[in-house]
Amino acid sequence: MSRSLATAITITDVLFMTYWAIALLALIGVISLPAEMMYGDYLNQRVQAWNWSFFPLDVAFAVFGFLALSAARRGDPVWRPYALISLVLTMTAGGMAVAYWVILLEFDPSWFLPNLALLIWPLFFMRGLIRGMAPEPA
Repeated sequence: MSRSLATAITITDVLFMTYWAIALLALIGVISLPAEMMYGDYLNQRVQAWNWSFFPLDVAFAVFGFLALSAARRGDPVWRPYALISLVLTMTAGGMAVAYWVILLEFDPSWFLPNLALLIWPLFFMRGLIRGMAPEPA
């Protein structure tokens, strides 16, 4: 695994697990998050439910990312499919959020740009991963 892919996966997955840990602490009342720093309609229960609907997807891409990193460190070639799954799920999460904000015509850079990045950065690594998994021509 290239250093740049390992770095991108690590940063993304650690940040998302941190985000969800903070969101969980806010949900159970341990901390309070200022609504003005959060996404649009943060206090709306439906919008909060929409946000929490990403939790399983985000955890899945992080789990597969961490599995890919671990396998790559061991030299196990299974890291490639794990990484590809992680990248596809990362793009899916980013794409769904970008679509939501575009539909609402809300382009707050603090929420829109990170999700746009989630949609785009995996593209830089997918071709190499797919080629690395393809069988050698006979």
